[in-house]
Amino acid sequence: MDFSTFGKWIVWLGLALASVGVIIWLAGKIGVPFGSLPGDFRVDRPGFSFHFPLATGIIISIFITLLLNILLWFFRR
Repeated sequence: MDFSTFGKWIVWLGLALASVGVIIWLAGKIGVPFGSLPGDFRVDRPGFSFHFPLATGIIISIFITLLLNILLWFFRR
């Protein structure tokens, strides 16, 4: 693999990551409660706070998996 091909892949990966960031940012602007969905665990005690966003992580993982599969399918054609 030469450097020009490697550079193109880095650019595409950066664009995909930026687009995911914009989508998450816009979802927060319109009121999607990322971080406080049912299934996100939060423990607040005096002097201790713990937050584990399980449901949010699963949803973001599914979205990124679908996005990457679509991109890979598009580039194989």
